[in-house]
Amino acid sequence: MTQQIASNITWHEGNVTKEERATLLNQKGLTIWFTGLSASGKSTIAIALEQHLLHNGFSAYRLDGDNIRFGLNKNLGFSPEDRTENIRRIAEVAKLFADSTAIAVTSFISPYKSDRDSARALHDQAGIPFVEVYVDCPLEVVEQRDPKGLYKKARAGEIKEFTGISAPYEAPEAPELHIRSDLLSVEDSVKQIIEYLLSKDLIASKQ
Repeated sequence: MTQQIASNITWHEGNVTKEERATLLNQKGLTIWFTGLSASGKSTIAIALEQHLLHNGFSAYRLDGDNIRFGLNKNLGFSPEDRTENIRRIAEVAKLFADSTAIAVTSFISPYKSDRDSARALHDQAGIPFVEVYVDCPLEVVEQRDPKGLYKKARAGEIKEFTGISAPYEAPEAPELHIRSDLLSVEDSVKQIIEYLLSKDLIASKQ
């Protein structure tokens, strides 16, 4: 995919500092980045986490891999190059949400370590916390789940470059959280994430 480099542009600072915005809205922004195989449970946990955060007074918004491809990334396929561009775009969007003090909850397979590292670096440069959550589930289990029938199609050769079958998945080496979704319930997964966020002072209890 050929990218055009923008020229003759200038960054415009606003009158509200990041600290002032966080104080006024009583919340610090961050990105929670779910990664894992298709059918590992990423989206299910992300949906439950978003609901929990909102019901407890936090501003949160979920960015889902399939949903984003209906709009922002509708022109991207699943080649390695398009996957990289897919993650680059969503990392930028998540950073904008987090910069506004929202909690961005992203759920993307994001199979390449280099792409996830780039997303983290983008947040680091902006001084925004980035929490990588590896939703780990054995291939045989996700194939048994296969809610969309994608693994069956991939095994039959009907889907090319399918992660875990005909395309690689590079598991995180040191994620902030490692969740075995075949061993842990959705509720306990959300609890583990919330406990981590509280322990690192990334969110404050609003009870």
